[in-house]
Amino acid sequence: MMIDKQNYNLARLTATIAVVLGMSICGAFAQTKKPAPAPAPTPAQPVAQPAAPAAVVTVQPEPTQVDWVKICGEDQATKKKICYTTRDFVSDQNQPVLAVAVYDIQGDPNKVVRFLLPLGFILAPGVRFSIDQGTAQPGKYAVCFPNGCFAEVPVKDDVIAALKKGTAISISVQNQFAREVVFQVPLSTFGKVFDGPPIDPAVLAEQQKKLKEQMQKQAEEMRKKMDAQAQTPNTAPSTPAVPATPAVPAQ
Repeated sequence: MMIDKQNYNLARLTATIAVVLGMSICGAFAQTKKPAPAPAPTPAQPVAQPAAPAAVVTVQPEPTQVDWVKICGEDQATKKKICYTTRDFVSDQNQPVLAVAVYDIQGDPNKVVRFLLPLGFILAPGVRFSIDQGTAQPGKYAVCFPNGCFAEVPVKDDVIAALKKGTAISISVQNQFAREVVFQVPLSTFGKVFDGPPIDPAVLAEQQKKLKEQMQKQAEEMRKKMDAQAQTPNTAPSTPAVPATPAVPAQ
């Protein structure tokens, strides 16, 4: 879970190859002038190569978070109530990939969508995110830590409304080879949690503790089962040896 202290159109260029040929033929009575020489063709412009297709990464909700979580608190400086709705996501191999949080500050029409992204992406292009097939929203990286980099996208109420109704977010970044990488994040139940009451942090911590213990217990049971299978002797009958062909006596 992301906490407070942890405070991406490619325009396809098409070159046109134009060859200008000119010829002027003028006639005066019976006299005919030689045609003017044709000008040299305009040098062909290089044709831009099509961009490589984006690498799409579909993530899964972090197993110890059964749903999106809404947490609220008070900013000690402004004395304003701040709520954020957040969720962590992992890869198919259950490795941490990213986290998403939507911040709502009391009395402020501006909201912030914050992403915690993996290391290894180019910072200068920033990030872009879109909801389903909607317009992409641009954002910038804010700060990096050993476990990843934070990127922020300021949004308004219309984007929040789209998030509540949407099915997925597409987050676009560029890797070190300038290839686009798109993370697809599911939005199921986001709207319900965003509009609902916040959870007590102590209750959340207890829920995550129980889920973690449950997962550890399941992993231990699976390990014991695999160990038992490995130690079970192979009782399958062995294939009898084929007797050697007797030697043919000499005549």
